[in-house]
Amino acid sequence: MSDSPNSQGATLLLVDDDPNLILLVRDYLEFRGYDILTAANGAEGLEILANTTPDLIICDVMMPEMDGYTFIQNVRQNPETSWLPVIFLSAKGQTRDRIEGLNQGADVYLVKPFEPEELVAQVESSLSQARRILDHSGMTHKPPTFRVPSYVELTPTETKVVGFVSQGLSNREIAEILKVSQRTVESHVSNMLNKTSLGNRTELARWAMDSGLV
Repeated sequence: MSDSPNSQGATLLLVDDDPNLILLVRDYLEFRGYDILTAANGAEGLEILANTTPDLIICDVMMPEMDGYTFIQNVRQNPETSWLPVIFLSAKGQTRDRIEGLNQGADVYLVKPFEPEELVAQVESSLSQARRILDHSGMTHKPPTFRVPSYVELTPTETKVVGFVSQGLSNREIAEILKVSQRTVESHVSNMLNKTSLGNRTELARWAMDSGLV
């Protein structure tokens, strides 16, 4: 089970062009119970956001093709993603750099190198703040209506996976229970999202429960 009481199966999008940092941060956050999507630059990040909505974005500032500033500008301009908490990671640590990052739309600005525990604390704090804002606005008390076609059917394995998703388990934890690779679980989740046209794991779990599948 997750070591983090606040992860609740949350999905994070990590955007960075450093494969070593991607590996380090992904492993650390997955160990804490989070599901991680990764992209090498802002353009890849937008492609992922076109198909799924994470609970939070962690983004490098300096990247090829599309830097973090341009990426976050696109995120903030899209009503579907404008509310997402964003944590910037950057090697530029001057006061003016921090101010610029926050002005560009980041909620948190962390300077590389950073302590993994600090990143986890910032993730949990940002997610908690986002939940408080949703609670205050009443959004969490008005669950969305999921327009999933009635003919959509899940395979027996997909039904098992979505049951575990509904319990708040991460892909890593589900893989351990089913004795399959984490990539296999990710593939099942992706297939279910494509079938249902839902945006993320939270919506998938809510639909499954509302439909009596779990």
